[in-house]
Amino acid sequence: MSYQRPNGHTFSLYLKGGAGTRRLDGSPTARGRPGVLCIMPQEHSSEWEITEFSQFVHLYIPDDQMRRMFAETFDRDARLVALPEVTFADAPALARTLWQMTKAMLAGGHLAAEEAMTQTINDFFVDPRYGGMRPCAISGGLAPHVRRRSLEYIEAHLGEAIRLEDLATIGQLSAFHFQRMFRASYGVSPHGWVAHRRVERAKSMLGGTDPIAQIASACGFSSQSHMTRAFKLGTGTTPSAYRQRQ
Repeated sequence: MSYQRPNGHTFSLYLKGGAGTRRLDGSPTARGRPGVLCIMPQEHSSEWEITEFSQFVHLYIPDDQMRRMFAETFDRDARLVALPEVTFADAPALARTLWQMTKAMLAGGHLAAEEAMTQTINDFFVDPRYGGMRPCAISGGLAPHVRRRSLEYIEAHLGEAIRLEDLATIGQLSAFHFQRMFRASYGVSPHGWVAHRRVERAKSMLGGTDPIAQIASACGFSSQSHMTRAFKLGTGTTPSAYRQRQ
């Protein structure tokens, strides 16, 4: 099996078997086994030989989503993220949450699976062996105080129309320059960030009893159908199906 410059990052946990799996471009003696972790960063190529039965779970994370999650969780510049290439490593905390995610998915517990996935990425970021950040200084991007004020503005105005010009004014930048610097700092565009935050707010409100149309309006969507499209794009399911799983 070959992975040729894949688009997105891959976390792979071996669940069963694996002794017949080795990397042709790696150590000739290293083999898979239950509980070990492999990390294949975006655009890293690898060659594998598989001669025996094995069972594993793959978690694929798009690069922009990985960087947004990092920036959102730690209030750090997204360009600090540096994923290492890892093969057959013992990582108990990551293995535990990936296994929890797998069990939840098999049981149809999508919310529990989502929580386990989020915890997996968080554990990866804080593990100094794997979630290391770039040691070099970075230039460009939004200043810390502009990042903070921009996100505060977005959260305070999610139920309203948010214009790029208003966000750019916070940092006293042109709209074009702000958009470029925002993407550099957070890994996604301002529009992508706002769309994600609106979906996240909708998810929290779906735990209550408010009508979905009312939730759509409170989260800044132009209509219930607009929210349904954005929600399905962000979560893979509709608001009504998500509410039923609560």
